[in-house]
Amino acid sequence: MRVLGIDPGLRNLGWGVIDVAGSRLSHVANGICHSAPGEGIGDLAARLLSLHGQLTEVLRVYAPDAAAVENTFVNKDAVATLKLGQARGIALLVPAQFGITVGEYAPNAVKKTVVGVGHAAKGQVDHMVRVQLPGVVIEGPDAADALAIAICHAHHMQSAGRLQAALKVSAGKRAAG
Repeated sequence: MRVLGIDPGLRNLGWGVIDVAGSRLSHVANGICHSAPGEGIGDLAARLLSLHGQLTEVLRVYAPDAAAVENTFVNKDAVATLKLGQARGIALLVPAQFGITVGEYAPNAVKKTVVGVGHAAKGQVDHMVRVQLPGVVIEGPDAADALAIAICHAHHMQSAGRLQAALKVSAGKRAAG
């Protein structure tokens, strides 16, 4: 299964693609979509359009089976939070346009899954991504976060699969017993 992780940002939207085979994870690609203001149209609209086009190309090229996006946390700057939310909308929209269900994870859940600590520093996340994806060359902090989101989603999908399998076995035993 191929998983795309997306770290939403208005100026820099990180993405990372991994392949999952059982418990084995392998790096496919990662990068950062940089938005630039356009001429003649509103700055925010131009940035969102730019991100949409770039992320669409990532999905077209790498054809993921699943995707995950980090939840936006609310900070003191309401305007910045709203703009980040709009970039997050692009991160949710593009996979949906490809028919892919998108998982959503709080930043602390991603850190806890990848590092083992919910309040890990960015450097710790980067280090653990490199440990779990040996030989990876990471394009930048936003791409490292996106790979961490993909790893988190892979682990949660594996756990959900094991839970579903256990429930089927349990239901079969009850029916037979």
